[in-house]
Amino acid sequence: MIIVCEAKATEAQINAVQQKIREAGLDVHRSDGVEHTIIGVVGDRNRLDIAAVSMMPGIRDVVMVSTPYKLASREFHPEDSIVRVGEISLVGGREVTVMAGPCAVENEEQIEASAEMVASAGAQLLRGGAFKPRSSPYSYQGLGIEGLKLLRKAADKRGLSVVTEVMSIEQIDAVAQYADLLQVGARNMQNYPLLTALGQVNKPILLKRGMSATIQEWLMSAEYILTEGNPDVILCERGIRTFENATRNTLDISAVPVIKHLSHLPIIVDPSHGVGTRRFVAPMARAAVAAGADGIMVEIHPNPDKALSDGPQSLTFEEFGLLMNRCRIIATTIGRRLGKAK
Repeated sequence: MIIVCEAKATEAQINAVQQKIREAGLDVHRSDGVEHTIIGVVGDRNRLDIAAVSMMPGIRDVVMVSTPYKLASREFHPEDSIVRVGEISLVGGREVTVMAGPCAVENEEQIEASAEMVASAGAQLLRGGAFKPRSSPYSYQGLGIEGLKLLRKAADKRGLSVVTEVMSIEQIDAVAQYADLLQVGARNMQNYPLLTALGQVNKPILLKRGMSATIQEWLMSAEYILTEGNPDVILCERGIRTFENATRNTLDISAVPVIKHLSHLPIIVDPSHGVGTRRFVAPMARAAVAAGADGIMVEIHPNPDKALSDGPQSLTFEEFGLLMNRCRIIATTIGRRLGKAK
């Protein structure tokens, strides 16, 4: 349920409504828009005298939210959310944000070279895995804390923000110490204890879509983070598992406009994991920007053929530079901006 306040509602009137909701044992989530303040009510609404609330001063309307996800819905928050990442990066709004880097941090030379390319091409975030959840226990598992330190050092040197994956509740404090954006991988999209814990962290969260998750299930996972008080959630489409095996996954570009219709949360696209083959990454990245994605996440590597993780889907530096130039043209065409090359 959402309560829409009148445009001229005073702070005292809004606070009185919130207090009445809390007295009924329900949770309150406030969203201040350009014209109206909206109060989201989460919990058993039968415990609240809805008729009495609707008659309180400053209330314009009481609306029952039809979707099972409340705080992630556009009904609760009609305007697009913009998430600040680090000191300078914004995801959402007019800007198309680019996150790029290797699948895994391998050594200082590799991540320093990658960071230099990311910055010079005009991207805003350096990505890289320090803790690598792999399908095989024999595959490269990452450098751990040392990888986080190398990421942070390389990013700070070039004014970039850092995004990296957190795999468990026990890793949250360590990852949050070094990263600006904490990524939840596809395998953890429905790890509800982890999502709940991340909802209590004062850092934005990048929530990847599960391999077989519907859009509703994806938004319900975002709801776990939002209900704990963390409003800064960015969704990431990274392909879903279908019967098709020509590509690693089936990249669902249609999820971009669907999410834009259903939710206020920003959405980016990861074409590297979506297709799993280098030759298809750039076309799908361009398609994502054209479809209205708020950003893309792309894997790059100084020498993809020798990468310890996901080399076949990683772009060379030259390919990444070309992709950025072409995405910049597309963004401009649809009235958006993509960072300038340096």
